[in-house]
Amino acid sequence: MAFYFSRRKIKPREDEEGGELNIIPYLDILMNLIIFMLLSMAGLATFGMLNVNAPNYGAGAGGGGDNDKPALNLTVAVAKGGFYIAATGGVLGQGEPSAAPGEGAPTIPRKADGTYDYDALTAKMMEIKTTFPTESKVIIAAEADTDYDALVSTMDATRETADRKLLFPDVTLASF
Repeated sequence: MAFYFSRRKIKPREDEEGGELNIIPYLDILMNLIIFMLLSMAGLATFGMLNVNAPNYGAGAGGGGDNDKPALNLTVAVAKGGFYIAATGGVLGQGEPSAAPGEGAPTIPRKADGTYDYDALTAKMMEIKTTFPTESKVIIAAEADTDYDALVSTMDATRETADRKLLFPDVTLASF
C-alpha cells in the first residue's frame, strides 16, 4: 500500500490575515468632506461684509440723561413706485407723513424712464445724516419682486456718497 501525500497537507499553512479593515476608502471620503467644508466656509466668509446687529433686550444702564434720544429707525423701502423713506415719526413724503410704506406717493419717485433715482436717494440720505450725524443704521425693505440689482444699488446709495464718505454703513435687510 502506497502512502499518498496531498499538496494541501504538504503546503505550509500561511497565517491568515487577522481581518484587517481597509480604511483607504473611508479616508478618501473623509478628505473629500473636509475639502468641501473648507471651501464652503471660505465662500460664506465673503458674505460677511455688512454689519447686522441683533436687537438688545433688557434694561440698559439707566441714567435718563440728556443724551437719551429716541432711535431714528431709518427705513428705506424699495417699491414699484420708487423709494419710501421712513423714520420714527412716519414716512417722509411730499405731503404729510403716512403710517406705512406703500401708501401715498413715494418719497423719491422713479425717473421718467422708469429707473430708480439713486442720486436723489443719496442726496436725501446726506440730508438725514446732517440732521442725525451719529446714526449709522438703516433698514432696507424691498418687495418680493424687486430686482437684485436695484436692491444692491439701493444699499450702495444709502451706505456712502460718490466721494466715498460714509452715510449709513450698518445695513439690515427686510421685506414688506
